[in-house]
Amino acid sequence: MNLMRTIREFPVPRGAVAMWWFGQNGYIFKSPEGTLAGVDLYLTDSCRALHQEVNLARRVPVLISPEDLDIDLFLCTHNHQDHTDPETIRNLRHKDTMRFIGPMPSCDVYRREGVESGRIQPAWPSCRIEERDLVLDGTFALPTDASDLNHMGYVLSFGGGPKIYVTGDTADHELVHSAAAHSPDVMITVINGGFNNLSHWEAARLAKVIKPRVAIPCHYDMFPDNSADPKLFRAALALNDVRGAYKELTHGEPFVFSR
Repeated sequence: MNLMRTIREFPVPRGAVAMWWFGQNGYIFKSPEGTLAGVDLYLTDSCRALHQEVNLARRVPVLISPEDLDIDLFLCTHNHQDHTDPETIRNLRHKDTMRFIGPMPSCDVYRREGVESGRIQPAWPSCRIEERDLVLDGTFALPTDASDLNHMGYVLSFGGGPKIYVTGDTADHELVHSAAAHSPDVMITVINGGFNNLSHWEAARLAKVIKPRVAIPCHYDMFPDNSADPKLFRAALALNDVRGAYKELTHGEPFVFSR
């Protein structure tokens, strides 16, 4: 059985959410009613050719091909190619049944890659979007370079169940702390400080403000020249008195969180 079919058939208990990690900042979340939302799904090796001197060759296997991806909501946090991947979007077979959500630069990519305008929903920090049993709140993210000045994060809640905060790519800034107002149960955070994102220490300091029950590191695994050791995040959480929250996911394996 392929992974997409496994996810479609995976039972999620009431009051819970299931999630699968696909590397970098790419996730699929599933509600008890079966709603599937994907965030920043990078399902090709298109970044390999972006830079001659920086090794951006894909290290994580493609666990679901774009052609097999079958979800309800396709979300992007910003239009860096490892988050809004034109090649992934171009090859989606189910574009006519998905809803595409993201900041305006990502919406421009959706249009260029053949998504009809009626399926595109712009998003921004502080917006609220409701789709099926998903409530989606936009959060502030500080852009990490001038190539895209429209970064954002998301807080996702399915059917009044657990709230999942995805930081997206963000530099350190006190306005990022505003996500604490949503009281998320789970925080999924970038930790690769070398590219102006939150470092493992800055991410741990953010977790101290957010106070999640679970803190999951990401964006450290995909590219040889954009990597970090997630154990440094675990140690930084402990040193910042955020104890017992660390959770390291395995690519393609389900993690079920109950509130």
